[in-house]
Amino acid sequence: MKSDRNLLLGEYFKRKSNEFQPRYRFDGKTPKDFKSWKSKLLGELKKQLGPLPQPVDLNAEIVHEVEGDGLIKRRILIDLEKDMSAAIWLYIPKSAFKKPAPAILCCHGHGQFGKDSVMGITNPYYAQRAEEIKQFNYDYGLQMAKRGFVTISIDWRGFGERSEGNIFAGRDECNVNFIKGAILGYNLLAMDIFDGIRCIDYLCSIDFVDSKNIGCMGLSFGGTMTTWITLMDERIKAADIICYSSRLSEFALKYSNFCGSQMFFGLYDLCDVPDLHGLIAPRPLLAEVGVNDLCFLSDESLSCCNEVKKIYKAAGVPENYQTDIFEGAHGFAGNKAFKFFEDNLKK
Repeated sequence: MKSDRNLLLGEYFKRKSNEFQPRYRFDGKTPKDFKSWKSKLLGELKKQLGPLPQPVDLNAEIVHEVEGDGLIKRRILIDLEKDMSAAIWLYIPKSAFKKPAPAILCCHGHGQFGKDSVMGITNPYYAQRAEEIKQFNYDYGLQMAKRGFVTISIDWRGFGERSEGNIFAGRDECNVNFIKGAILGYNLLAMDIFDGIRCIDYLCSIDFVDSKNIGCMGLSFGGTMTTWITLMDERIKAADIICYSSRLSEFALKYSNFCGSQMFFGLYDLCDVPDLHGLIAPRPLLAEVGVNDLCFLSDESLSCCNEVKKIYKAAGVPENYQTDIFEGAHGFAGNKAFKFFEDNLKK
């Protein structure tokens, strides 16, 4: 007798996702529909994210400064909350000291070296870092700074200088930290969002930064962080989400291409990735999609982009959503990003 009995949890989740419908999937057509939907969903997301940490004085301390690539490069220590500090890289075009420049928060992805790769910092003892930068065209923090933007990058919790190293017996540090945070009632994603917001606080405190023109960009998990920080902080005026356009039913539940830094309990009950991107409207958004991306498959990515287009159209600003569909794999294309930020942060 034929049976559809299943013993595997992975198959169980795939079957459930096939019949699942998030409560706040966008299905409106007008600006009124958009505003009502955005208000309800954003409120629910903030509630489900849980409490953000309480900020303390940044106490910014410049611990290292060099000149290179026509830039001033500073390594700075800042205090984020009680019991938690972080190191950041800040790259400053020399022209910014004469006229305040727009700034971009450059978010790193799920990689060993955190902010260093994004800011183009190599090390002869870590050849893998140079290889990573080359493979993903990963140093967009450096590339943007060379084009006149102040750029900033921070290690997300558990990455780079904030990693505890190989003490978890091969387990993903994100997943361990997610569980530790859950025990205390904190979402790891919320803590990383908070850290990104604190970077924006720091940018807005600097006299050589044009605080009214701040952007955000990131690849992969960096695209996740770009999505969340941008929708949570209205001070960000434009964003570039690189290779993070898909559906939770695909990259998360089908392929398990995610970690404890990217989720919280009940996210898919509320919405899907196209909705998260759509919440950024009416602010300008660029989505980069690699045709040969094996992390976020192009068919699903393009389907996501088409849905985001509908949300921006309903919001009355279809021109504010752009896509860069490039012939390449997982990585920063850099075809439209420079002009995108120049148009939206400099003019």
